[in-house]
Amino acid sequence: MFHFKSGAHHLKIRHKKMDKPIYKNQSSAQIINRKEVEVTAPDGEVFTVLCQIGAFLNEETQKQQLFELESLFDKNFSDNKEQMINNIWRDAMLFGIAGGVIGISTGTRHEDRARIGKRIKQLREARGIEGRDLARLAGIDAANLSRIENGKYSVGLDILSKIATALGKKVDLVDL
Repeated sequence: MFHFKSGAHHLKIRHKKMDKPIYKNQSSAQIINRKEVEVTAPDGEVFTVLCQIGAFLNEETQKQQLFELESLFDKNFSDNKEQMINNIWRDAMLFGIAGGVIGISTGTRHEDRARIGKRIKQLREARGIEGRDLARLAGIDAANLSRIENGKYSVGLDILSKIATALGKKVDLVDL
């Protein structure tokens, strides 16, 4: 049986009766139906995984497979969701997790990333600023700015504020 034990991504718990460490993942997975599992990553983003965990009749097997799927998300967790999903695919295939993963969604925040990235690009182009120049002003790598503009990279508030300031804007919460 295969387990990931990357220290930062597991909570170590001692079982009262057995005094053996039990590992708890930061990600959580639940069966939606025979073919779908919903996984919530450590940052709260939700992914749908097409796999056969729900088809297993043995509840203990289902729990073990869910744990291993959660472990994949913990081990490969990254703000760069495209890279994260690619790494999860690789590991799922290598280790035969989840009865064979056949699909993974882009996550629930993909639309927001794409919308924000598109707006940054619009503002940059309207000001006549090259991507590498905006990246330099914001103190980030030009390749990361490109990924942000294309909705492929989850940007933190600090970086988003730096980009906004460089474009003469500010980050604010607005009504939907």
